[in-house]
Amino acid sequence: LSITTDRLHLALLVAADADDLFPVLFDVRLHDFIGGTPPTREQLRQRFARWELRAAPDGGQRWLNWVVRIARTGVAVGYVQATVEANRASIAYVIGTSWWRQGIATEAVIGMCEALRRHLGIDRLDAHVHPAHLASARVAHHAGLAPTGQFDDQGEELWTSDAHSDTRLPHSWLRPMSQNPELPINTLPEF
Repeated sequence: LSITTDRLHLALLVAADADDLFPVLFDVRLHDFIGGTPPTREQLRQRFARWELRAAPDGGQRWLNWVVRIARTGVAVGYVQATVEANRASIAYVIGTSWWRQGIATEAVIGMCEALRRHLGIDRLDAHVHPAHLASARVAHHAGLAPTGQFDDQGEELWTSDAHSDTRLPHSWLRPMSQNPELPINTLPEF
């Protein structure tokens, strides 16, 4: 499932994307809020190879990860992901620091969320946002999520949207399907 927005192209992430994403993700500033240290190129390749399975080993979750590229140049700038269970998806996003403050994370996340709703019937989205990470909170807000006041063990707040709230996205970066031949009408393959 490829997703195209006005400025971006999102393709299902594969192990080979590690070469393009390594320089983007090997930045200590990205870990200020997510913790840990930057992965080595080989660690990144191994992680992406696991993600290529697109499903948890027990089959209970779908793992959908997209490399985010600037459509005009093909340059990789980060990734977005969704862990799907039934009609619910937990989303996350990492965009390289060189592309911060340009609306790229928001555009990529909104494109992904619209595709999840359209192709998988997802009606609830969740994200865990560090309370001090205001940029990430803005992305979640623009994607139609709202803070719940519930925090996980790492101190991140659960943000959510569901069918009972007005979660229509405020932006329309996603091209209409008739103008977007790369976004198939069919759903994702079964796992």
